[in-house]
Amino acid sequence: MFLAIDIGNTRLKWALYEAPQPQARLLAHGAAFLETIHQLAEGDWKDLPTPTLVLGCCVAGDAVRHDVEEQLELWDVTPRWVVSSPAEAGVVNGYDHPSRLGADRWVAMIGARSRLLRESAPGPALVVMVGTAVTVDAIDASGCFLGGLILPGHGIMLRALESGTAGLHVPTGEVRDFPANTSDALTSGGTYAIAGAIERMHRNIVQHCGQAPRCIIGGGAGWKMAPYLTVPFELVESLVFEGLLHIAHSRASGRG
Repeated sequence: MFLAIDIGNTRLKWALYEAPQPQARLLAHGAAFLETIHQLAEGDWKDLPTPTLVLGCCVAGDAVRHDVEEQLELWDVTPRWVVSSPAEAGVVNGYDHPSRLGADRWVAMIGARSRLLRESAPGPALVVMVGTAVTVDAIDASGCFLGGLILPGHGIMLRALESGTAGLHVPTGEVRDFPANTSDALTSGGTYAIAGAIERMHRNIVQHCGQAPRCIIGGGAGWKMAPYLTVPFELVESLVFEGLLHIAHSRASGRG
């Protein structure tokens, strides 16, 4: 049994697989807000089969990670946490300081690359994670991470406008081509800002690599962008889990 854990800025997501290898059968999965993770051992995890390996990534800080480790004392297994490195599982880290790359971005790129490696001739990839923040990352055909963008997610954008603009309140609006009220203008502006970043990076990859990338979108709010993109894409909600599966398999086989 293999337990994969993805601790983001807002929620912890987990998935139990039959084995630590790509495309393994999913046995159970769930999510919890960070404020409730102290209930996992007596709640969602209580009746799970005992995992033999736990691998996770955490961007929420050491205190949250320690809280999760306490919950994992339910089983006699020591969790391992992914830290960004110069290279792993078929991806080379082109960041100026590789260890400073967010672990969730790193794992998501490895997950995307694992999908491409199952093809006979993998090409470049555009990896987008839409959550509390949005990341838009480029990988060339050889598996080298070229660089990427970070921008605020929908919620942060709207809260920033509300707190920084006198008298502006942010009710939920609709995404429209020509917004004619403030609510729609705010919702449309945030959505098209994210779409524009994705499409700009798509163009950058085409110019740099000479071919269009596979665009893979994940993250808890990835589905929100689906209707508003003009480039072809795949929506893969399990992208971080796929990366953790690929990392675990690569390490076990000595290729990590």
